[in-house]
Amino acid sequence: MTARVLDGEIINSRLDDSRAYDGVRTRRILAFLVDYLIVALLMIPFAIVIFFLGVLTLGLGWALFGILFPAVALIYIWMTLGGPNQATTGMRMMGIRLDRLDGRPIDGLLAVVHSVLFWAGNVVLTPLVLLVSLFSDRKRTLHDLLLGTVVSRSDS
Repeated sequence: MTARVLDGEIINSRLDDSRAYDGVRTRRILAFLVDYLIVALLMIPFAIVIFFLGVLTLGLGWALFGILFPAVALIYIWMTLGGPNQATTGMRMMGIRLDRLDGRPIDGLLAVVHSVLFWAGNVVLTPLVLLVSLFSDRKRTLHDLLLGTVVSRSDS
């Protein structure tokens, strides 16, 4: 067993240490803003490709503009949050990562479902989804609770 005692408290894993959640809520919001900016910048080259595709198809390809943002965002989430770092670029800049409570790594599908549930929660509950993190253990939001995930500091 890899349990250790820290300040009189038995710590079984990094996620059991309460210091892993210090400042996570603020870092999470800032990471979201950084990631939103990155996705917006990534949309530029894809929009150029869709523009020329629309010209070549006599306007038919321009229908892809309707799904441009969700498609780019989901690919970005799949590649970063579902990758080996278990964090988007914004999350890595803020020193946080997404973990599963069962200890398994985050895969691309779970990362995309996590993101889709976040956006669905925002559509239904507006920014009130963040209020759940004020009352839940480990500062988990509603979609974290549903998926068995937690955002923690990667530097702890």
